[in-house]
Amino acid sequence: MKTSWRSASLLASAAAVLALTTACGQDGGGAGASQNVGATAAPGDIGDIGAGAGDGLGAGVNDGRRSASPPASAGKLSVSADTELGELVTDGSGRTLYRFDQDTAQPPKSTCDGDCATAWPPVAADDAIAGEGIDKALLGEVTRADGTKQLTIGGWPAYRYAKDTAAGDVKGQGVNGKWYALAPDGKKAKAADLPGLSTRNDPELGEIVVDKNGMTVYRFMKDEAWPKPVSACDGACLEKWPAVAPVAADDTEGVQKKGLMSFTRSDGTEQQTVDCWPIYTFAGDEKPGDTNGQGVGGTWYAVAPDGKPVGAPKK
Repeated sequence: MKTSWRSASLLASAAAVLALTTACGQDGGGAGASQNVGATAAPGDIGDIGAGAGDGLGAGVNDGRRSASPPASAGKLSVSADTELGELVTDGSGRTLYRFDQDTAQPPKSTCDGDCATAWPPVAADDAIAGEGIDKALLGEVTRADGTKQLTIGGWPAYRYAKDTAAGDVKGQGVNGKWYALAPDGKKAKAADLPGLSTRNDPELGEIVVDKNGMTVYRFMKDEAWPKPVSACDGACLEKWPAVAPVAADDTEGVQKKGLMSFTRSDGTEQQTVDCWPIYTFAGDEKPGDTNGQGVGGTWYAVAPDGKPVGAPKK
């Protein structure tokens, strides 16, 4: 009987390993011996993770400095139709107006000063005129740190984007995941809602996975998927490569369902996987369509619909 009990125990253990193997298969992309979920990279590995989050134009944190110049006049506000974003507000020159997620609407408050206000010039309130399609009752003003009056729409302080050089430009849309064109009601002008995970065709990388905001999703080659997901990105790494939060299987489109799961990281938070590989976004990607994280440090790659790293060297 003792021998039979041991045999049964061994069979049960083998079955458990087989179940994990079936759920989280290995594609040779860096899996090795099992570690604790959320294990950190070895000392010195952070240097391989990549550069910081862009040029800082979207940082937007009030650094205590005054705006370099007073807000530019708004003129007659209009409603323009964008093929991707729908209706959005433009100023008298046809320039797109934006709102910032770190501001508040109730009460109105601007947190963009100094370098931020240079990249995102505030719109003056004094000469704003409600044109066709603009509800005058939604127009207001907020007093900035330098004492100037800034236009608000639906309570949200309004800005232009310095990189918009022509009427109709919307280059500021989605920058750093915090800047959005203003809709006539003061809400964010944005494309139709995307699933939690879906795919898009990139002109250089082919079909890749994107998150609900259309941002490119990446894999870290030092992570593991077998026999269970293990993230090697913690601390400073996570600041540059935020983990993708769990997504329901029925809230995905075009992504392989096998190995589509979440796991608990060492810090207790949940992270999504594709084919059991942990997935991330990149802080250096400012807007949908950016792939600035591709190939960073030779360890970060966009994710194909089947979970494989796009463009990673074959082993």
